[in-house]
Amino acid sequence: MLQKVEGIVIRKVDYGETNVILTLFTRENGKIGVMARGAKKPKSRLSSVAQLFTYGHFVFQQSRGLGSLSQGEIIESFRGIKEDLFKTAYCAYMVEFLDKVTEEKTPQPYLFEHLWQSFNLINDGADPEVITFIFEMKMLQQAGIGPQVNHCANCGRAEGEFAFSIREGGFLCDRCHQMDPNLIPLTQATARLLRLFYHFDLNRLGNISLKKQTKDEIRFVLSTYIDEYSGLYFKSKKFIDQLNKFE
Repeated sequence: MLQKVEGIVIRKVDYGETNVILTLFTRENGKIGVMARGAKKPKSRLSSVAQLFTYGHFVFQQSRGLGSLSQGEIIESFRGIKEDLFKTAYCAYMVEFLDKVTEEKTPQPYLFEHLWQSFNLINDGADPEVITFIFEMKMLQQAGIGPQVNHCANCGRAEGEFAFSIREGGFLCDRCHQMDPNLIPLTQATARLLRLFYHFDLNRLGNISLKKQTKDEIRFVLSTYIDEYSGLYFKSKKFIDQLNKFE
């Protein structure tokens, strides 16, 4: 049975000399896998649509295993992302994270919308690292390991100055700092942003610009937390770290 979906290519794997296996994150069906036969041939009608990050309509023959892609129509190629190494690296990390924490054939229209909005914003010039911070928070919630950033993880206090405890899984207020000798100090701006990003709707994003110190603090907190609680390894994240050192 032929089925038409709206989706974004989040993974592409070569299969044989001319075929590719695509993982699509779709609005209707969540994550699905399809075989694009002959897509590596230069004159193939599937070659343009079978590219990483491509957003489009896909028609495929459904089966128990991999579907077979019949045709595709590009809605947005996200050229601004593909022509920029840093934007490409951050988007590759986002789709790798999404791929690792979502199940196949489980519709999640909210996550699809968030991914699409994230790509649109980065493509149009938004800071890719800030968009990625917000995306990481959404993926941690999706994985069921979101940090406690609404109040103190120990006493529940919601006001005051906070530090971040990896061991306690979130904020500790100044009265509970003794709970963790390895607390990560936070500026008040960083604490507010961590809380904001946890709940943030990208529809409300304006022109946001963060100081280097604030970005460094958020990056360190989220990277350390993800390493500790997710048990996941991201090749794309390692590449981003190398790019940042080079920059």
